[in-house]
Amino acid sequence: MKDKGKRLLAVVLSMLLLSGCIGQNQQQSTERTEDSAFTESKENLEVHFIDVGQGDATLIRQGEHAMLIDAGDNSKGTAVQAYLQMQNIEKLDYVIGTHPDSDHIGGLDVILYKFEWDTVMMPDVDKDTRTYEDVIKVIQDKNRQVTVPKAGETYSLGMAEFTIVCPQKNDYGDNSNNYSIGLRLEFGENHFLFTGDAEEEAEQDMLASGMDLSADVFKAAHHGSDTANTEDFLETVDPDAVVISCGVENSYGHPRAAVMNQLRQMGVEVYRTDEQGTIVVYSDGENIIWNCSASESWKAGEPTVSDAGQETSQLQEELQKEPGQEVDNAAYVLNTNTGKFHKPSCSSVEQISEKNREYTNKSREEMIEAGYEPCKRCNP
Repeated sequence: MKDKGKRLLAVVLSMLLLSGCIGQNQQQSTERTEDSAFTESKENLEVHFIDVGQGDATLIRQGEHAMLIDAGDNSKGTAVQAYLQMQNIEKLDYVIGTHPDSDHIGGLDVILYKFEWDTVMMPDVDKDTRTYEDVIKVIQDKNRQVTVPKAGETYSLGMAEFTIVCPQKNDYGDNSNNYSIGLRLEFGENHFLFTGDAEEEAEQDMLASGMDLSADVFKAAHHGSDTANTEDFLETVDPDAVVISCGVENSYGHPRAAVMNQLRQMGVEVYRTDEQGTIVVYSDGENIIWNCSASESWKAGEPTVSDAGQETSQLQEELQKEPGQEVDNAAYVLNTNTGKFHKPSCSSVEQISEKNREYTNKSREEMIEAGYEPCKRCNP
């Protein structure tokens, strides 16, 4: 299907400037390896994997058409806005929030407020967080509705089109990652696959569906986590290149060693935002070039918190309450400053300042998994 001879790496200063971001470790060069087969045109497809640290944000352009998949966490909304403006984006055909975790939809409220857009897509799952409520509020304030796409549906983006590949079913329990909206983008002979944070169960459902998942470029699921990117899924996608969006020295250990080893064994080129900043891919429908060289480090992350279930920052966000507001019959009281949790009756609770005090009904195991330590005084 794919001819790797057609794929040449380009390191072009003008393209780096166009990308809007140069990573700390990204080499700059004014040289370019010419590809006589590549046709430069304003009608080319561009895929911008925007560096938003530990999160996701991808801008896709085809001619005068554009779409955005995710927008990083709450602190990245204005940065993504600035990037789109630098790319002269005035309107988005589609805005997709793959799933309601904060590192994906945190900046979407800014984008939905600042730009014109036709369609906003989100999965049929909500989350009791301020971040999710902020996104929904902007949509409601504009008197618009959320589109919940279904697997198999196809949408056009100029001369490109994309097919929804997940979620394949409506019930994945409490695992919000598996509700992620995933899509396979087609432009001529080139294909790109995005699956948000979809984990192993969702990947198995995609494989069982029989849908075409093959792609030249795959954006690694869940920032390169080993709860996703399973061996059989990667072999079915059979990508020439994989892009990993993750933060520098992030505490989750992304990308994980097992995933990096599998990609290396498959001979896949790897690009990563933590090493190279914003990464841009250009396609003329037959050939693909990049704004930077592939990573050669094969460096895996070193986790300092658990990657199972909800990540720590997301759990903390779920626990956010208005100042002074208590939760009836809360199981535990958190000290977000010390990272410890207490029984409500613990004498230490009175010493926790209001700004650092939060309440939860999460289980003891969930709290420890999220990185909190039990108080030694009350031993919750």
